Amino acid sequence: MSTLRILLGDQLTRGISSLRDCQPGDTVLMMEVAEEATYVPHHKQKLTLIFSAMRHFASELRGEGITVDYIRLDDPANTGSFTGEVQRAFARHTPSRILVTEPGEWRVMEMMKSWGAEILGDDRFFATPASFAVWANGRKQLRMEFFYRDMRRLSGLLMQADEPAGGQWNFDHDNRKSLPKDVTAPRRQRFAPDAITREVMDMVAARFPNHFGDFEAFGWAVTRADALEALDHFITSCLPNFGDYQDAMKQGNGFLYHSVISPYLNIGLLTPREICERAEAAWRRGDAPLNAVEGFIRQILGWREYVRGIYWLRMPGYGETNFLDAHRPLPDFYWTGKTDMNCMAQAIGDTRLHAYAHHIQRLMVTGNFALLAGLDPVQVEQWYLLVYADAYEWVELPNTHGMALFADGGVMASKPYAASGAYIDRMSDYCAGCRFKPDVKLGPGACPFNYLYWDFLIRNEARLKANPRMAMPYRTLARMEPDRKADIARHARTFLDGLDGPK
Repeated sequence: MSTLRILLGDQLTRGISSLRDCQPGDTVLMMEVAEEATYVPHHKQKLTLIFSAMRHFASELRGEGITVDYIRLDDPANTGSFTGEVQRAFARHTPSRILVTEPGEWRVMEMMKSWGAEILGDDRFFATPASFAVWANGRKQLRMEFFYRDMRRLSGLLMQADEPAGGQWNFDHDNRKSLPKDVTAPRRQRFAPDAITREVMDMVAARFPNHFGDFEAFGWAVTRADALEALDHFITSCLPNFGDYQDAMKQGNGFLYHSVISPYLNIGLLTPREICERAEAAWRRGDAPLNAVEGFIRQILGWREYVRGIYWLRMPGYGETNFLDAHRPLPDFYWTGKTDMNCMAQAIGDTRLHAYAHHIQRLMVTGNFALLAGLDPVQVEQWYLLVYADAYEWVELPNTHGMALFADGGVMASKPYAASGAYIDRMSDYCAGCRFKPDVKLGPGACPFNYLYWDFLIRNEARLKANPRMAMPYRTLARMEPDRKADIARHARTFLDGLDGPK
């Protein structure tokens, strides 16, 4: 009895359910298909990372004696779709059964149902979609903090008997420091492209020349061994200061103390449990403080698991909501990075260069601008999905739709994450190099985030005023003179109407 074991490009984990108990005569099918590379025009580095990691993983499986049927993107017989390649593979191998691990994305699950495969659970995660649905059932608010506490209890991570380590669940209030001028972040672990990666880069450059992003700085790990080395580098060199400076931003340095391992985690080269356990072990050895380790583990055990749960709970209609009735087109500078707003230029420039930006750049710079400007959620979500090496719909859509844009009306976030230029100035050195000034509220030199923030509140007052977490800014707005509000609205309208004009 032979089995066709289908392995997707974000399932590069040797212990994944679809690869367990491989027997002689079984075949592993791996596919590079144009449909997946082009349903949005993914960053060139993202495509390179995935295809190179797939090819390296296939080579490692073959080294174990496992038969791998690998379909390259440039194979003339390639149908260009998962379903087409599964059908061709079935005809070639005539297996008695097909096994596949459940996918991360709804649209792929819909395809998968037509393959006649046994769909296995993806137990690389701590929680299943079913267990999250049980947790969510009957709750008026689906707040991550309470889910995270349950995950701590379930996993045993950072627990001392039945109590959280250090006597509290969350050390977020300790993790909001700006980066001092005399602090230099460590040089990050990067990996020179090998022959396989260079071959993939040539293929991507030839087939997708107009896709977003640059190749020059490609330094991603494409094997598990190198991903583990990157993890060790983070734990040793960066984790001790990660907590203090995880919200900081610095011009010319998009990595700072962040782990920069999410691309490896999301394609399967690393697993969430091993990452969390290594971080916890660093704290127990005394090599990293609790606020840093808790903040890092919360991103994986709490936030990552939570957004996956929201995604599967709310799909397929989750992305169709538009609570704030935002419809403005995505400005051209999201693609070019050419804007006089230095914070936006820096965040987008980092993204073009590395296919990466850390969570505060995503949420409080590019996401904050999209929220304040009323940009169309669908266009913003497509941008986030394609520009980042770690972006897959299951993790990108809730983060962008719910957290950054508040387009779900509060399913995820208790309030919109809207901020003026003062926040960016406090947490970065971007404003010092900008022609706009964060302390100027109106006029030619005013930071656009300042008047866009108040214009956002004015435009959305009917939708947001009753939100208890918005009470303070709306009290301030109520005290403003009508002429001041009119000036704010006029400045905002002039700026927004000129977004696609000269920058």
